[in-house]
Amino acid sequence: MRKYKPITGGVYLVLDPSMDKPLLLQKVREALDGGASVLQIWNNWPTGYTYSDKLLLIQELVDLAAAYQVPVLVNEEWQLLKDTELAGVHFDSIPEDFESIKAAVGRDFICGITCSNNLEVVRWAEERQLDYVSFCAVFPSPSAGNCELVQPDTIREARKITQLPLFLSGGITTENIDKLQELDFNGVAVISGILNAASAQKSTAAYKDALNKYKV
Repeated sequence: MRKYKPITGGVYLVLDPSMDKPLLLQKVREALDGGASVLQIWNNWPTGYTYSDKLLLIQELVDLAAAYQVPVLVNEEWQLLKDTELAGVHFDSIPEDFESIKAAVGRDFICGITCSNNLEVVRWAEERQLDYVSFCAVFPSPSAGNCELVQPDTIREARKITQLPLFLSGGITTENIDKLQELDFNGVAVISGILNAASAQKSTAAYKDALNKYKV
């Protein structure tokens, strides 16, 4: 299997596979050049996409990220780990039988989970020593879907529960990240702020600079 840098924080880029494929690959390459530390393929596949189509895109993304030792995760669809070199999976909620999933995958893999204001999710992640927790959403955002707004106190309490890397997501820009500076977190998860930018490289680098300036 490929070697990846451990997830410790930084810019976590969520990829929208429904984008035009050549454009998506270009944006990913730019974001990696800008310093993205994690990639996640959102399960927003184009209509009519087959399993083989998914495998092909995943392989292209894994190959692209390999030169940077950046892990590529998939959203929810852990079964894809069995047929690809994906580094891991991101769950939107606590899976029903995590032990069975680990057995079915049959190899080590990175695992993270989304949390809103339910600290039981953080406790679950800590008990099973997942690789990170991502909070959604700290600001209103169209791409955050149905995520409820996370209260700052939730993030403060989460840090008392775990020392796992904490990512914040939802409506975060390089302009409003300073509003989060009193919180103890490790990185930000971004979709449109990078994918829709004129230069994904410059946008990613700007997020990195903002993180280095403001995060605790």
